[in-house]
Amino acid sequence: MTTGVKAVVFSYVVHLLGIVGAVMVVVWCIQFRGGLAWEATNKSLIFNIHPVLILIGLIVIGGEAIISYKALTLKKEVKKLIHLVLHGVALVLGIVGIYAAFKYHNESNIANLYSLHSWLGMGIIVLYGIQWIYGFVVFFFPGGTPAIRRGSLPWHVIVGLLAYVLAVGNAALGFLEKLTFLENSGLAKYGSEAFLVNFTAVVTVLFGVFVVLTVLSEAPPEDENSYSAL
Repeated sequence: MTTGVKAVVFSYVVHLLGIVGAVMVVVWCIQFRGGLAWEATNKSLIFNIHPVLILIGLIVIGGEAIISYKALTLKKEVKKLIHLVLHGVALVLGIVGIYAAFKYHNESNIANLYSLHSWLGMGIIVLYGIQWIYGFVVFFFPGGTPAIRRGSLPWHVIVGLLAYVLAVGNAALGFLEKLTFLENSGLAKYGSEAFLVNFTAVVTVLFGVFVVLTVLSEAPPEDENSYSAL
C-alpha cells in the first residue's frame, strides 16, 4: 500500500521536523534545565542526557535510517550501508541515553523501572537491538540465503516499524511523565518551559507520523527492485 505521493516529498518534512525537534530538546535541557553533565553534584544534569540522546538518537537518527531506502536515489548497496550505520548509531545513543537515566536514578536514590515509560523503554531498546543484529547477520554479513532474505524481509519491515512507532509513543509518554513531575514540584503549568516540553512532544509525534508516511509512499523509480523501507 502506498499513499500515491513521492517519498522524497514526505522526507523533506521529516528532515525539517527532525532538526526542529533536536533543537527544541537541546534548548529545553540547556536553557531551562541547566545543561548536560555525566558527573555533577546536580544530578538533574545527568538525567538531561537521557531525553537529548533518546530524541536525537533513537527517534531522529532512527527515523532517518528507516526512510533511507525510500528517500535516497542511491544504489541499493549504498542505501543498505547507510540504513545499517544510522540504525547502529541510533541504537548506541539510545543505550547510552537509557544508561544515563539509570545513572541519575542510582545517584539520586530513586527506584529504577517503576513506571510504564521505563518498562516500555527497556522492551523497545531490546527489540531494537535484536532487530539490528538480525538485520546485520541476514542482510549484511555474513548474509542469509536468498530464500531466507525473502522470507525475513516482510517481518523485518513490520517489526522494525513497530519498534519505531513504540519508541515515538514512549518518547511522548516520557515527556508527559517528566513534565508532570516538574509541575508537581512547582513548575508553572502554563509557563514557557511547559509549553516547550509539550510542543517538543508534538513535534516528536509528527516526526514519527511523517516517517511512516514516507515508508508508505512511492520510492524513486530506480529503486523498484531494491529492498523495502527497512
